[in-house]
Amino acid sequence: MITVTPKNKPKEFKNDFWKSKNFKVSIGEIVEKKEVETAPESMGPTPKPNVTDLRSWDMKLLERYEPFYAPFCDMCCLCTFGKCDLTGKKGACGIDIQAQQARIVLLACCIGTAAHAGHARHLVDHLIEKYGADFAIDLGMNIDIEAPLIRTLIGKKPKKLGDLKEVLSYTEEQLSHLLSACHTGQEGSHLDFESKAMHAGLMDDLAREAGDLAQIVALGMPEGDENAPLIEMGLGTIDSKKPVVLCIGHNVVPGAGIMDYMEDHGLEEDVEVCGICCAAIDISRYNKAAKVVGPLSKQLKFIRSGVADVIVVDEQCIRTDVLEEAVKNKAAVIATTDKMCLGLPDLTDEDADEIVSKLVCREIDGALILDPEKVGEVATRVAMKIADERENLKILPDLDEIQEMAKECTECGWCVRVCPNGKPMMDAVVAAGKGDFSKFVELYEYDTCYSCGRCEQECERELPLMSMITKVGEHYIKDQKYNMRAGRGPVQDVEIRRVGAPIVLGDIPGVIAFVGCSNYPEGGLEVAKMAEEFLERNYIVVTTGCGAMSIGEYRDEEGKTLYERYGGEFDAKGLVNMGSCVSNAHVSGACIKIANIFAQKPLEGNFEEIADYILNRVGACGVAWGAYSQKAAAIATGVNRWGIPVVVGPHGSKYRRLYLGRTDKKEKWNLNDLRSGEVIEGEPAPEHLMYAAENRGEATVMIAKLCIRPNDTPKGRQIKLNHYIDLHKKYFGIIPDDISKFIRNEKDIPITYKKDVMNMLEEAGWEPRALPQEPSTMAFREKARGK
Repeated sequence: MITVTPKNKPKEFKNDFWKSKNFKVSIGEIVEKKEVETAPESMGPTPKPNVTDLRSWDMKLLERYEPFYAPFCDMCCLCTFGKCDLTGKKGACGIDIQAQQARIVLLACCIGTAAHAGHARHLVDHLIEKYGADFAIDLGMNIDIEAPLIRTLIGKKPKKLGDLKEVLSYTEEQLSHLLSACHTGQEGSHLDFESKAMHAGLMDDLAREAGDLAQIVALGMPEGDENAPLIEMGLGTIDSKKPVVLCIGHNVVPGAGIMDYMEDHGLEEDVEVCGICCAAIDISRYNKAAKVVGPLSKQLKFIRSGVADVIVVDEQCIRTDVLEEAVKNKAAVIATTDKMCLGLPDLTDEDADEIVSKLVCREIDGALILDPEKVGEVATRVAMKIADERENLKILPDLDEIQEMAKECTECGWCVRVCPNGKPMMDAVVAAGKGDFSKFVELYEYDTCYSCGRCEQECERELPLMSMITKVGEHYIKDQKYNMRAGRGPVQDVEIRRVGAPIVLGDIPGVIAFVGCSNYPEGGLEVAKMAEEFLERNYIVVTTGCGAMSIGEYRDEEGKTLYERYGGEFDAKGLVNMGSCVSNAHVSGACIKIANIFAQKPLEGNFEEIADYILNRVGACGVAWGAYSQKAAAIATGVNRWGIPVVVGPHGSKYRRLYLGRTDKKEKWNLNDLRSGEVIEGEPAPEHLMYAAENRGEATVMIAKLCIRPNDTPKGRQIKLNHYIDLHKKYFGIIPDDISKFIRNEKDIPITYKKDVMNMLEEAGWEPRALPQEPSTMAFREKARGK
């Protein structure tokens, strides 16, 4: 196989890892190719890239994809020098508004990375305590590259659970350095803040891979199963006549403890266990008897419905007023991690009988229990004891009461003003006062109303708007039962061998990953519609987390969901549910595997060459249409560093920063052909790294466009441009006016549109250009500077 050895080592690479004899990186003039033996699985000591070791790659990306800032606030309020007004001025510490916005982005990415790293640390430590540090990491015969991110960055293959502690220690160390850069009087360059944000995102990717790998092997979750089973999802799947335990959050361990207790005591048929957010996906990966209520946007509605007798919370994306809401309908709350204690008494060391007694007798509203097995026992027993007395509480206001309450509306309009999406809540209330509940139904369906509850806070009549909308939705939408595919875990090596060539050569036009939260501008139906669009066009569609659940709520005319219509294999027309948020690591992992398995790029210590290959050859695009959390910011920034573009919804601009390519600066898109050594004219492909779209149509067109890569074959470019033009005509009515930028020669022109495109090329004064044989982004940058 081919690796490379250093010829003129970059100054930025300082530690021993990057001085290694077999240092491998795709930088054209900086390296020379040499035939050597395959790199060993372990490279002895495991030095790893620090905050600045990959800085040169970041600067190449940031030179092409300039940060575009959209300040939420022109002030800095982080220290006692301030508040400082940064509009055309500097702060008291010397910082300008660009650096301040980048600093806040880094801070958000650090928060997101800390959430996933803390989650993974809980998982790994618990599973090691339960199963031992020597528990083998084995994903079966079809997956030999179990951890592509860990191998690339850490430099060795994790063989047992104990090896993952080293990975987490490294991410925690890097996170400490990154967070310290946010302190007053530290970093002053917005570009270096962005480089650090990319490093934080990469650490987030690494932590997620370690966490999901640990829970897959230790808890027996699907190991890349392309035939993962269909599982039940939706409010209608919950049998409210049984005691109900609701799990909210992301950590599977408490939910697994509940399922284990029920199985050990033969209670599977007597108690319902369900989940919201990623905890739901992971519990169902652990035991398919668990029910999935839905994404984050279901929380307030489901809690208000009163169906849950016991609410078990762990970490991340949980409403912080969950205890207050639970008290209203006498549900018991159990907090299970140090991330969210809710002011509850720590009863971890108390006898289970005592805890059950206190909760049942209402001596306390809830308890903090840090022992997962005890959580399983207490949650199950309490639910069984209080379910009967709560039966009458599982009733929302009836429709007559809602109509009478709606008549009190003064039509002040504040509910609409404070709505994040400007939804017509006032119109729905006014109509309900007249006996017309159809507008409430429209807001309820597909979570068009996100159920944040802001409208209630502003209502001068103090109407329980979320309770009203929940009751109407439950009454009129009867069949809230859906099927979604259980999270399957990573992509198998055999699948990569099957699709690597078609993806790189363009026969499969792209891999689209629908991830992120459920803060949708027009409800979850938009995500499902986008997924369907690309599935019908032969793309591979992968999904995780809230996006995976939202896709499952859409049914066609025959009553089938997309999961029932499309298989779960990683192939053209495949709809691949990888799992929860931590499973997002397998998206970038699949791209890394394509570079390794198909192109024979070595992994260990070879980040730049892998990322350069992905950027220039692998047509992948992430879509975080409802992104809201700091975790989503870290995830997106991490995959950006691998060269994978991301499209976010209109709320994504609130992250304050996008990475936008400037197509008018042609020199930034030039490439170095590593085979010929020549600098050749490039194209804006992919045009952006982080892009915020205003609506579904714009997003769909941009997704197709961002799958275009410089190394597309003529056939592949034809296919990709055909989809780009077709979608642009569908949503905007015309052929895109920038099509000439992506036509290298006449072989690239889609046959269906050849006449129209040729006319446009003639008007634009287009001339054919050379096709790169082995394009590299970094190589040209170094040569252009005369290095």
